[in-house]
Parts: sequence; structure tokens; C-alpha cells
Amino acid sequence: MRGWPVAGGEVAASLGVYIHFPYCLSHCPYCDFAVEVARTIPGERYAAAVLAELDRRADGFAPLGPARSVFFGGGTPSLWEPAFFARILEAIDRRLGLSEGAEVSLEANPEDGAADRFAAIRAAGVTRISLGVQSFDDATLKALGRRHRGEEASRAVGAALEAGFASVSVDLIYGARGQTIEGAASDARRTASLGVPHVSAYALTLDELAVEVPMARLARSGRLRLPDADDQAAMGGAVREELASGGLPRYEISNHAREGHRARHNLGYWLAEPYLGLGVGAAGALATGRYTNARPTGPYFESLERGELPPGERDPLDRDARRSERIFLGLRLVEGLDLAAFAAAFGGADAAALRERARPLAELGLASLSRDRLALTERGLDLHGELCARLV
Repeated sequence: MRGWPVAGGEVAASLGVYIHFPYCLSHCPYCDFAVEVARTIPGERYAAAVLAELDRRADGFAPLGPARSVFFGGGTPSLWEPAFFARILEAIDRRLGLSEGAEVSLEANPEDGAADRFAAIRAAGVTRISLGVQSFDDATLKALGRRHRGEEASRAVGAALEAGFASVSVDLIYGARGQTIEGAASDARRTASLGVPHVSAYALTLDELAVEVPMARLARSGRLRLPDADDQAAMGGAVREELASGGLPRYEISNHAREGHRARHNLGYWLAEPYLGLGVGAAGALATGRYTNARPTGPYFESLERGELPPGERDPLDRDARRSERIFLGLRLVEGLDLAAFAAAFGGADAAALRERARPLAELGLASLSRDRLALTERGLDLHGELCARLV
């Protein structure tokens, strides 16, 4: 069986394809992704390189096809001309197969949200837009270093909904400098009122970011003070409460959706399905291991134009690593981990051992344990990393 059913009748993609677009008009000060600021974007050259990488990697992934989800992330992929999305989707269909009704997602910034632009993107084959709103409050947006304003974000959400995409998602960030609990709740309340079917809400965390990320550098030096851990936790609770009240229940640690609108591509990650990564800094994974392309655009272009794969890292995954990852990712979901599938993948003894390690957490109200499923409770999800360390 390809993909596992989850609550609501949705099925995770058996094979996902991620395409990273590294270019932005500015670099957000909290961003640690593979991003390059450019006023002139080499759209044609980058598309040719991505297609060349697809050609070189396709044989290893084609037996797992067809692809049921494609995600154009970044960076700001909405800066790419829509014709390139169509060209890449046609190539994916030709080399891997593309399922009928496949979810095709694109990240966009609110300032790129003109109605005609959205119409062209949808016509190119994109079915789902993910808008990096982050906040509707102008002071919070300024603290986050964002270029748009709150009203501009509202208009972009409206334009995306009116363009007729099958799904529209909004990203929110809480815990910015000067933000209050009520401010975070207000962002969530406003988002739900706009009628979007999916929301990703993330706490602003800087501890594990690269040293060159501006906000991380300021926080380490003591020149940037963010809300403390208790206030940030309270913000997260307020955001979840407002979204749930607005018809967007939590289905993953940071994600909320109306019925039928869970992010199928991301479900593939959480259910440890294979994915093909293309582009600068992109990662891909098979059962045998993972690869990550290097971030600089120069070597990426040069390697592929010579007919070689781009430089990067290769990370073989042994059985223990795959088992730990399955636990860590699966327990991000509110529905938790399918223990029958876990036993089929790793053996009954490992499944029994996991059950025994989980029993004390269930007794503390941090997990629920049934015959065929292990899940973290609402309290447990907030301690996800710490609890998973006890379970692996």
C-alpha cells in the first residue's frame, strides 16, 4: 500500500517532489534557509538546472511514482515566471508520473499577491498556495523584518481564495519582539475569519540557527529580547485555541486544517515517505538514505551544466536511524504513530519495546496508548522533542 490513511480519509503522498527556489528580494532576519538576495533572477538558467537534476535523479525515484505531491518552496518561488512551473510539472509527469489530482503547492509572499499573478500561477498547474503572512499587525511585521503590511496580507489572502486554488494556507509566526499574547491570538482569530482552510503557526525560535542569521546573532549578544518561554508557550496555546474555535483544529504540532485540507506533501514527510529534492539546498530521501544539495548557487549551476550531480552531503540511514526518525516524525501528528505499520517495518519486538517505553508517559497523561496507536496528548505535543528522546 502506498501511503497510510490518516484521519479524515486523506492519504499521504507515496512520493513527493520538493523544488527549492533560492531567490528572494530581501533576506528575512530570522531565516536560515538556502536563500540568495537577487534583483535580477536567472529564471531560465535555474529552471534548466533543476530539469537537468531531475533527469539525473529520476531513475532512482521512478519506481516509487507516480508523484502525488509537488512543493515549490524557497526562497520566494512566486518570483519565478509561471511558465517555469508548468515546464517542471510536465517534466515530472514525463519522468516519474504525476497522479491525477496531485497536490501542487507554491510558497508566496503577500506582496506578490496580485490577482492576475495568482491566476497565471494556477493556470500553470499549481493547486495550493502557501502565503507567508506571519502576522497582520504592522508592528510585529516590522519586528520580523517583513516587507509587507497587515492590510496587504489580508488582500493577498482574499486574492488567493478568489483565484480558485483547491487550498490556501497561511503561515503565522508568534513570539516576535514586543508581541503580546493577545496580539498572537488576534493574528490567529483574523486568519480564521478570512476563511482559509489551512494554517501553519510557528514559534519564533533562534537557538539552533546558524551564527550568521541576523536575529540569532543579536539574541546571542543580548541585543534582542524576545518573549520568555512561558509567554511564548501561552501565545502558542492562545493561537491554537483561536484556530480551533475558527474551525481549524490542530492535526500536527504546528499545523491546523479544515476537513480535507491537510497538507498532503508534508504528511509524506511525517509518515516517512520517500521524497525527491531538486534545487539549491534541497534534500531528498529514500529508505536507504538521504542527500542534501549544497547551498551555493554557483557550484549548483556549474555541476549540472557539466552533466554532473550538484555537490552536497550523503547521509546513509541504517535501521536504527530509520526507526528513530519514524518515531520522531510520526509523533508530530495528533493521530500519532501507527503501531501495526511500525511493527511491519521494524519487527514486533521493537514495537513491543516502544510500547513499554511509552507506558510511563501514558500514565502521566503525556501520551495515549491503544492497541494499534501511540499518540502524544496536547500536553505531550508541547514536549515533543524531550518525550521522543525517551522513546527512541
